[in-house]
Amino acid sequence: MKYAVLGAFGQLGRDLCPVLGEGAIPLDRTKVDLGIPETIPQCLDEINPDVVVNCAAYNYVDKAETEPSDAMMINAWGLKKLSQWCKTKGKYLVHFSTDYVFGMDRLRKSPYRENDLPGPVSNYGISKLAGEFVVGANCPNHLIIRTCGLYGVWGSGGKGGNFVETMLRVAGQGKPLKVVSDQFCTPTYTKDLALVSAFLIKKNAQGLIHLTNQGSCSWYEFARAIFELGQVEASVSPISSVEYNAPALRPGYSVMETWRAEELGFSPLRSWRNALSDYLVERKIKNRNG
Repeated sequence: MKYAVLGAFGQLGRDLCPVLGEGAIPLDRTKVDLGIPETIPQCLDEINPDVVVNCAAYNYVDKAETEPSDAMMINAWGLKKLSQWCKTKGKYLVHFSTDYVFGMDRLRKSPYRENDLPGPVSNYGISKLAGEFVVGANCPNHLIIRTCGLYGVWGSGGKGGNFVETMLRVAGQGKPLKVVSDQFCTPTYTKDLALVSAFLIKKNAQGLIHLTNQGSCSWYEFARAIFELGQVEASVSPISSVEYNAPALRPGYSVMETWRAEELGFSPLRSWRNALSDYLVERKIKNRNG
């Protein structure tokens, strides 16, 4: 089996390719750029993969408020071309989406299931939900994996880091931190996500699946755990979303149940705290070894 992995050099792609095995073909934007749809058939026709895995995305949540067309181009319209190619060639398409397709239900306090109605509150969330519809409408043989709050030792390729690294960097500079305490989600370690995603892909799982680590926390609680488990001294205080005043709205609650993956025979991923603890150890080893 050959797996063409778009966005292979982002933090998720870097963890996913090794567990897919020798058949994984890593592709970056120089080979396939969803923002330039004509690159899609040019590259994939030559590779002729059995499976196409899309880890690529426009993920600048705040910038999408002023660049909505860029977000839609990559997260939806470029994905349409990719989906159509997969359908025409009879290929299996795997696409990663986000908890940001939720958020409109401001009173929500129970985890979302796959059959719950989405309702994004930002241009980024709208573009990602549009991408889900595009995949479903254009490629019957597909798997969409919604996940949340990703962090991995390779950092986010586009953003140049992730929440954990940002917290540790700012704390290391001795600066006080204010972190939102009224947005709840499940931070997810890309290494854990990649392992189960690879099994789902090889099982040819279909449809929509939620996949995150277990449990939930606010971003403030997540920051506190980073410093506690990392044994880092830091000045961190809670702040409300209104006070933080980010350009884009975020879901107040976007915790997701993972019952469909469990229904397919997969054990729940470990707790987010246990995953974070291992991540902090892994990043030390990576930094030490260069």
